[in-house]
Amino acid sequence: MAETETETITTTSTPPISETETSTTLPTMETEKNPNPVTISLRIWPPTQKTRDAVINRLIETLSTESILSKRFGTLDSEEASSVAKSIEDEAYAVASAAVVSEDDGIEILKAYSKEISKRMLESVKAKTNVASPPPKDGDGTADSSEA
Repeated sequence: MAETETETITTTSTPPISETETSTTLPTMETEKNPNPVTISLRIWPPTQKTRDAVINRLIETLSTESILSKRFGTLDSEEASSVAKSIEDEAYAVASAAVVSEDDGIEILKAYSKEISKRMLESVKAKTNVASPPPKDGDGTADSSEA
């Protein structure tokens, strides 16, 4: 008769998650030592101040350094970009917060926030371009007398 080999697989389970770790740990599977699986509720709205600051910093970078946007509309100096970025984020946050209907529509609120930021950033750089542009000229290359 042929002999057969058998393997024994030994598994170990991790100790239960402490109460302080539950906010940063993914849900765990039910085990003998931890019969109650941990559930975590993630809320994406409102964003933390750290997230809002990161958005502002990214806006400053986009407005003040070389980018696709700056190739078309130019860049802002760092001080102006900082002021504009804070204004854009504050206004977008206010608009998105006003759109809150229930706790369950966090994704929709986040979309509104993102869309508002994009819209206001584009409006800001377009407004800067319009202010910096020379007045339109008539057919002979002189400024229109009605604007003088």
